[in-house]
Amino acid sequence: QVQLVESGGGLVQPGGSLRLSCAASGSIFSIYHMGWYRQAPGKQRELVTTVTSGGTTTYADSVKGRFTISRDNAKNTVYLQMNSLKPEDTAVYYCNARYQLLGYWGQGTQVTVSS
Repeated sequence: QVQLVESGGGLVQPGGSLRLSCAASGSIFSIYHMGWYRQAPGKQRELVTTVTSGGTTTYADSVKGRFTISRDNAKNTVYLQMNSLKPEDTAVYYCNARYQLLGYWGQGTQVTVSS
């Protein structure tokens, strides 16, 4: 069992930056593949970025070059650095942990990009 707690969301102007954190507890963090998803109002949840247990990363085309995922296994935490934010990045951002057939979600953190 893994518990995930996201933080760092908020209101930011277009072009600004935010860093989200996802703190994990309850299991061996380093074995999990971690990801960030987001869900905008009226839309399906979509994959934003992932980092494997070995550190390999993937990004959705819409965030490539602007977002960076990283993990600190010593702190049981995964981060999402978001730069050059756009209004279309507005969504609830969810942290996900995955290992074989097991998957866990955090409660989400709201990111709003608006002037």
